[in-house]
Amino acid sequence: MTTLFDPIQLGDIALANRIAMAPLTRNRAVEGNKPGPMTVEYYRQRATAGLIIAEASPISPTAQGYLDTPGIWNDEQVAAWQSVTQVVHAEGGKIVLQLWHVGRISHTSLLPDGEVPVSSTDQVANASTFTRDGFVPVSQPRALRDDEIPGLIEDYRRAARNAIAAGFDGVEIHAANTYLIEQFLRDSVNDRSGPYGGSIENRARLLLEVVQAVTGEIGAGRTGIRLSPMTTFTAPLDSNPQALYGYVVEQLAPFGLAYLHVIEGETGGTRTPDGKPFDYAALRRTFKGPWMVNNGYSRDLALQTVADGQADLVAFGRPFISNPDLVRRLRDGATLNELRADKLYGGGAEGYIDYPTLAA
Repeated sequence: MTTLFDPIQLGDIALANRIAMAPLTRNRAVEGNKPGPMTVEYYRQRATAGLIIAEASPISPTAQGYLDTPGIWNDEQVAAWQSVTQVVHAEGGKIVLQLWHVGRISHTSLLPDGEVPVSSTDQVANASTFTRDGFVPVSQPRALRDDEIPGLIEDYRRAARNAIAAGFDGVEIHAANTYLIEQFLRDSVNDRSGPYGGSIENRARLLLEVVQAVTGEIGAGRTGIRLSPMTTFTAPLDSNPQALYGYVVEQLAPFGLAYLHVIEGETGGTRTPDGKPFDYAALRRTFKGPWMVNNGYSRDLALQTVADGQADLVAFGRPFISNPDLVRRLRDGATLNELRADKLYGGGAEGYIDYPTLAA
């Protein structure tokens, strides 16, 4: 029987166990949107995870949506990330970087020269973001022109190339949580016409072109993707999520990606939002490659899900924040540290790199 603690091969990436650290925005980048020394220590402490998916990282200056998030668009950021990947590898871990464009979930104060955010639409989101003034409502976006999209795709390609140069084992394309790619996917947000609007095929076009660019640059065996069919984090559900994501996964299957990472239910919330059903198993039957699940997994549920073959890996988010040695605690059935929720976003070492391990 397969267990949560058995090794697994994800494309070109060999993992020691099937426990992933989910990407977690912590807003502690230093000047220049770079990871600093505290971030190096943060990831070193958690390197026993089979796979660390490093925090979402903007692919360009105009992709940023939250204060002090580390980017991957220039050489200085690449050099800073190298300190992270080197220490994780020295500890025997594997780490990929999540490639991020927030789209309309941003604020003009965070963007170069006060630019407005871009999206599939000019509709403002009912959402807030984290700025120097704390949490504030997001700014009015503008709809990307069709002729701007090749440049956007090139930003993803360059970011993937930079991630490999920084020593990451691969990348995860962030197509979840109602950020830019999902703003194109969902008909609840995408109100455009032309090649990137209207039909499911057109709304999925941007995602598939990004996947084509990234896999062409670094290889499918080093590329994963994250989807969230049922989350309403900053946008309503699509009118037919099953059809939309069924088509998306059908189109992704032939690429031979390293893995597909699916958030089940509402991100950070209930696994069955509003009691609305969604057949995740149907997507898995279509994809066939390594299948990672996420959202509210307890130790018992994670063990059972992998043992039953319902998933190949389980990603944990907040438990990894407060438990740097989460793998050992899950193996031993040990008590977990309490999360300090007031220290999640921004700040210093407290609530970041000072959580105790069992050994301590």
